[in-house]
Amino acid sequence: MPRVKLFDEQEVLEKAMNLFWKQGYSATSIQDLVNHLGINRASIYDTFGDKEELFLQAFQNYRRINKDGISRFLERESDVKSGLQKLFKAAIEEAISDQDRKGCFVVNTTTELIPGDGQIAKMIEENQKAFESVFLDYLEEGDKAGQFSSGKDLRAIATLLFTLYNGIKVVSKVSNDQEALMKSVDQVLTLLD
Repeated sequence: MPRVKLFDEQEVLEKAMNLFWKQGYSATSIQDLVNHLGINRASIYDTFGDKEELFLQAFQNYRRINKDGISRFLERESDVKSGLQKLFKAAIEEAISDQDRKGCFVVNTTTELIPGDGQIAKMIEENQKAFESVFLDYLEEGDKAGQFSSGKDLRAIATLLFTLYNGIKVVSKVSNDQEALMKSVDQVLTLLD
C-alpha cells in the first residue's frame, strides 16, 4: 500500500527555498533541511530527490514567484515611470526590512555557484532574459502610449533596470539607506524623460 504524504509539497518547497536563500547551497546540509522542513530524510528523497534536486526545484520556485509578482505588479500600473518607481521602492523596502538581509536568491546563487555549475548558469541566464523581457514589454507599452520621447534604446534600458534591481538587492544587504537607494532609482528613471 502506498504511503500517504502528511505534508504540503509546495509549503515544504517554499521552506526549503527560504533556507537555501538564507544559508546558500553549500552551507545547507541534508540535516539542516530535515530540521527546517520538519520531514524526514526519506520523505525528502522520495518527494524531491537529493539535495541538489531539491535546491534546483526551490531555485525555480523562487524565480517563478519573483517574475510572476513583478509582472502582476507592473500590469496594474499604467504609467510606466511611476510604476517602475513604485516597484523599486517596494523592492527597497522589502530588502531593507528583511532581518536576515538575504538579498536576492538568484544573485546569491550566482556568486556562490558560478562559474562551475553549467546547469545553474543556464538557469540564471534564462532568469535574466525573462526579467529583461518583462521590463522591455512594459517599456514598449509606455512607448506606444507616448509616455516618453521616442528614440530611446528600450532594450538597453530594460537591461539597466534588471541590473539596478539586482544591485539594490546586493547593496541592501549592507546598507539600509532607503533615501540613497531611491535617489539612484530616480536618476536612472530620468532616462525615460
